[in-house]
Parts: sequence; structure tokens; C-alpha cells
Amino acid sequence: MKLFSIFKSIILLIFLASCATNPFTQQKTIALVPNSQLFPMAFQQYDQFLSEHQTIKTGSEAEMISRVGRRIAIAAERYLDANGSVGYLNDYRWDYNLVKDTLVNAWCMPGGKIVFYTGILPIAKTESGIAAVMGHEVAHALANHGQQRMSYAGIQQLGALAVGAATQDKSQKDRDKFMMAYGVGSTVLGILPYSRKHESEADKIGIYLMAIAGYNPELAPELWVRMKQNANGSAPPEFLSTHPSHETRIEQLKSLVQSAKDEAAKFGVTSFRPE
Repeated sequence: MKLFSIFKSIILLIFLASCATNPFTQQKTIALVPNSQLFPMAFQQYDQFLSEHQTIKTGSEAEMISRVGRRIAIAAERYLDANGSVGYLNDYRWDYNLVKDTLVNAWCMPGGKIVFYTGILPIAKTESGIAAVMGHEVAHALANHGQQRMSYAGIQQLGALAVGAATQDKSQKDRDKFMMAYGVGSTVLGILPYSRKHESEADKIGIYLMAIAGYNPELAPELWVRMKQNANGSAPPEFLSTHPSHETRIEQLKSLVQSAKDEAAKFGVTSFRPE
């Protein structure tokens, strides 16, 4: 049990010594891997990914991805500058690539490296739909969600070591039961709710960014209606998922439309780009 106490102390010290600040919520978040290390790692992985996949560099769709990406990046900088985070994006190296793949997905790495798969374009449907997706994915990077996920995965591993140390005097069968209970409990009660919180936070930040960029936030919940239709009922129960249910997201986004418009108005955006 002494060793278990040592592990708990180590985790507490790591948490206290390794914090970042979410510029949107102003809340402290754990950051075991600082951006000075995380960004170069992400840039390298991004370059490797592009070298292994077919990117589409020309044409109206590739141009649209870059155009929307630049507008969302500008919106992010305007918002951050106006809310006390001047220079927050200095180390970002924005890049926007359309990758030929049937996956219905898009992502933004820490530091602003973005990929859209062609498979999501029919569901996004319009440039505003692209903006809703882009805002959401960029929000994950801006709010340090990738950094937090890496940090909590490390803590989960340390917790497993602590459980192992605390049960070292028990039989192997009992130790296996404790480890299984810890694995399930830390995932269902810890990692998954934490991930769903990130998704909801990115939805909120994303709809603000798309509005500031000049895209109608009323179209964000419509995107998720189409996502729900595309899923065709295949999503797991919400409590076992890394994401909120489609129904939850749609209702949350609907409730955020007016506040997104109000936020955009602070930057002089009172009308939105036509479809």
C-alpha cells in the first residue's frame, strides 16, 4: 500500500506541475506533453500521413477546403485576440488538405494541420456545412483537446500501475479482476465522459467560429441531422460512446445558434454568406 500511495502522490504532482489554460473557458487543463514538443510531433506525423495518402490539390472542392479553412483560422485569431489571448496562434502552421477517401471524417492536429476526407463532402453538402465541420475540428486543436487526451491516457496507465502495486499481495485471479474493473471503470466513468465533454465543447466553439467567419450558424444543426441520417441508427449508446448522441448534438447546437449570432455581431458580422 505504501507503493500505491507513492503512485498517487506522483500523479498529483504531475497534475499540479503540468497545466495549460483553455483560452475559451479559461479553465486549467492537464498538459503532460507541452506544445513545444507536441507541435513538432504533430507536424511530422501530418507530413507522413500526406505522403501515404492521395491528396487533391486542385479543383473547386480543394479550393473550398482551403478557403473555409483560412476564414475559420482568421475567425479564431480575431476571437482569441479580442478575448485576451493575443499571440496564442503564433506557433500554429495552418495547412488544409483534401484527401481522397470514403471515410466520413475530418480532423485537425495540434498546431493547425487539417485533413478533410472526400467521403464527408456529400454530407457537409454546402460550404457552410464544410465550415461547421471545420470549426468543430479546429476547436479541438485550439482547446488543447488532443493534448489533454494524451495526458489522461498517460494518467490512466499510471493508475493501472498503481492498481497493480496495490494488489500485488493478492492472487493472480483477484488481481485480474481488479485490473478489469479498473479498466472498465476508468473508461466508462472517466475517459468516455471526458471525450463527450470535449465534443460538446468543440461544437460550441466551432459554431461560434463559423459565425464569426461569416457562415450561418443555423446550418450547423442541419449538418448533424444529415450525419444522423448517414449513421442509419448504427451509433452505440451515448454512455458507451466517445461522442454525444446525434440527438443531443442537434439540440445543443440549436440552443447555441442565437448566442453564436450574438458573438459574430461583436465582430461586425450581422449577415451571413448565402449558400
